[in-house]
Amino acid sequence: MHLISPFKILLFFSLIIFSISIKAQEENDTIVPEDDPLWKMKGSFGLNMTQSSFTNWAAGGRNNLAGLSFINAEANYAKERSKWSNILALALGGVQYFDEELQKTDDIIDFQSTYSFGVKKPWFISGLVGFRTQFIDGIQNVGDTLRASTFMAPGYLNTTIGFEYVPNDKFRILGSPSSGKFTFVRDERLANQGAFGVDAAVLDDEGNVITPGRQWRPEIGSYLRIIYSNEIAKNIDLRTRWEFFSNYIENPQNIDINAELVMNFKVNSWFSASLQMNFIYDDDIKITDRFGNTGPRSQFKQVIGIGLNYRIANYKEK
Repeated sequence: MHLISPFKILLFFSLIIFSISIKAQEENDTIVPEDDPLWKMKGSFGLNMTQSSFTNWAAGGRNNLAGLSFINAEANYAKERSKWSNILALALGGVQYFDEELQKTDDIIDFQSTYSFGVKKPWFISGLVGFRTQFIDGIQNVGDTLRASTFMAPGYLNTTIGFEYVPNDKFRILGSPSSGKFTFVRDERLANQGAFGVDAAVLDDEGNVITPGRQWRPEIGSYLRIIYSNEIAKNIDLRTRWEFFSNYIENPQNIDINAELVMNFKVNSWFSASLQMNFIYDDDIKITDRFGNTGPRSQFKQVIGIGLNYRIANYKEK
């Protein structure tokens, strides 16, 4: 598999973020944040890069170049009893060993839009649309020639209408007894395998495809989302989101979980460190462990980075 182009994508993505940060720094002195605008918008742009080179190093090591770029942005509208919250998270990172292919370390496209109408403070009727996928191909193990995932394989679309409890700007809970979850696998080979829970292809005795695998899977169930964000100490921001989904039709007791926790440690206006942890359990995703056993597994990811990070906002954060 040719993986030079993803590395170029990572570099291009990094340059975009760096130029945005430069532009934001240049304009920062001319932008006067408002105390309470109708649209509250903020964003953070990050670029972390590391490079390691070894020559006659007795302890051993492999020459590599690693990078991680990310954008986290929010646009929130509030007027009278109406609230509209939009959250976008983009990330792309990888490590390039000079004697091997690029290995992806992070790859996220995550967007959520929630419209809420106040019933009686702090209760709202809310509608949610969420979308999640990735930018580039992913492989399961080093040396694999076939991709295990790609853009829109999988892709997830969530639609929800329910009640939301919003006591303040830092904490909110959305619950719904009627929610739709749609899984897309827009890759014929992966769909034929039944990857990510879609119906696999029907094969004859010789392994030929009689009926192609289905490239999407709808589910109806209940949904719960919890969001909390706060400055827990000086120059330390915490943001966490937990999502739970139960499929009414198939194994409702096996609840899908998608959770993230992000902590940002600000050094100054340009540099910061970050810690990101993700936890996923999806009963429809079958994973083979090192002992050859296949089934649903808890998935964990941790990313620690330090580097350029710039934040902008059109309002004064309290």
